[in-house]
Amino acid sequence: MTLDLRITGGTVYDGDGGTPYPADIGIRNGRITEIGTCGPAGRTIDAAGAIVTPGFIDLHTHYDGQVSWDEELKPSVNFGVTMAVLGNCGVGFAPVRPDDHDRLVRLMEGVEDIPGTALHEGITWDWETFPEYMDHVDSRPHAIDFATMAVHDPIRVYVMGERAACDEVATDDDIRRMQALVAEAMDAGAAGFSTGRSDVHKSADGEWTPSSEASRAELVGLASALKGRRSGVLQAVNDFNLEREGDQFAAEFGLLEAFARAGSRPCSISLMQRDFAPDQWRRILAETERLNADGVDFRVQVAPRAIGVFNGLQCTFHPLLAQPSYLAIKDRPLAERVAIMRDPAFRARCLAETPVKLSGPGSSVPPIVDRIIGEIDTIAFKLFRLGENPDYEQPADRSLGAEAKRDGVPVMEKLYDVCLELDGTQLIYFPIYNYTEYSYDNVHTMLTHPNALLGLSDGGAHVGTICDASFPAYLLSYWARDRERDRLAPERAVQMLTADAADYLGLGDRGRVAVGQRADLNVIDFERLALEPPRMVRDLPAGGQRLLQSARGFVATLVGGEIVVDHDRLTGARPGRLVRFN
Repeated sequence: MTLDLRITGGTVYDGDGGTPYPADIGIRNGRITEIGTCGPAGRTIDAAGAIVTPGFIDLHTHYDGQVSWDEELKPSVNFGVTMAVLGNCGVGFAPVRPDDHDRLVRLMEGVEDIPGTALHEGITWDWETFPEYMDHVDSRPHAIDFATMAVHDPIRVYVMGERAACDEVATDDDIRRMQALVAEAMDAGAAGFSTGRSDVHKSADGEWTPSSEASRAELVGLASALKGRRSGVLQAVNDFNLEREGDQFAAEFGLLEAFARAGSRPCSISLMQRDFAPDQWRRILAETERLNADGVDFRVQVAPRAIGVFNGLQCTFHPLLAQPSYLAIKDRPLAERVAIMRDPAFRARCLAETPVKLSGPGSSVPPIVDRIIGEIDTIAFKLFRLGENPDYEQPADRSLGAEAKRDGVPVMEKLYDVCLELDGTQLIYFPIYNYTEYSYDNVHTMLTHPNALLGLSDGGAHVGTICDASFPAYLLSYWARDRERDRLAPERAVQMLTADAADYLGLGDRGRVAVGQRADLNVIDFERLALEPPRMVRDLPAGGQRLLQSARGFVATLVGGEIVVDHDRLTGARPGRLVRFN
């Protein structure tokens, strides 16, 4: 029989970390049917000089709202991702009563920095229950596959109503009802269950997330809905109450341990290095080693670079945001703000002012923002221009703080002027986490830890501050090719992006180049692979803006045997579907 498609002349990276080898790949009916010398096909992709890998799986995204209106799922699709996992950190949009639509939008707007106007206009709310939500998003065609987690915050709001506030303790009856909703979601094919206990996650109204103070009994009860199942993972984010007095680590990790043990399923938490607790990440790794030695499948999700944010006049945050004169013009169009800010009298007045406090009761701004603004003279040594060829690992002497020192000007004057560069579109990169020592040496330790999973891209979230959906392409181009020391073997980098993620999720049909596997594949010009600089665009519903980024070097990306990316451009194909885990 004639193949639907064949890929010829490429070097195959199998996803298992094996030695790369030359081979052709034959595809029929969305599956890999031949590897080696393949017969005739209706279409051929010439992969000479390129590598062929399984499609990449992104474990940590927030397309929960976007998936209901957007068929492309940019920017993840631009970076070789063929499957994204939604519903991390406990936030999402189902189950939901009609009266709580706005509450969940405000929650997602604050926690994940997605414009509420875009969510209100884009989401159709054709569901109430979680299974109905799954059916709705599955009914639309998409470029890539996706799965979704059952999420703690909407479940708590659905059961407890106004009592879902973070400082309310769930009753035994509340817990039983929430547990039933988790079970219902799992029966419908959810990928797992997620919760959030972050010190920086607040709604747009300044409220802490409903799940942020959940009791041990609540966490154990909800995780128990996964016990005995053949599929399903647990996911959590926890800052271990770093913003509070005293050492909360032991108590908070104890809750996570009880959560993981109750579910008896693979569990992962976010891992990063924070400047104000620079050694905590090592403590977390030590605890994961202890749990795994005791038979608990407990992982850490790590990033391949800093958890960085972009600052600028177009972005959610920038160094002038707390200056009273700037606050008076902050809602004006960019061009108008730039014109005002170029006036010498305005500049002098703005720079002479004392910044106001932005966080506090009723504010969605986390306290860390006020801390950063108050320490801007020091923080400026971690602020960088990213450049046309994005460089995410720059030394301190290339920082804007160092530039101000060399030029003999105050830091705030330098930052003011940089914000006005490129007619106010200049982006300032701030590697807020994972960059305490101005290098990625600690990131290397995290990436190579046996309990590590690549994650934390937050695709679809923090759209006014980050664009980390490019993590997969960055891991492959920087860590497996460009970094001068501690490089990863390309086959290991591919394994982290593919088989490691598939095995964690319990997916047996993807993540490897093997006969019978789903034909989710990337054909990549490895030597040419590179990231473009991020750019701000207005393409969300209601004219909402977001940061997007592109890549060079993707000869083709296939989902279920259909080409969704052809030489870095989307083809318009929509083979993507909801992946159900039952």
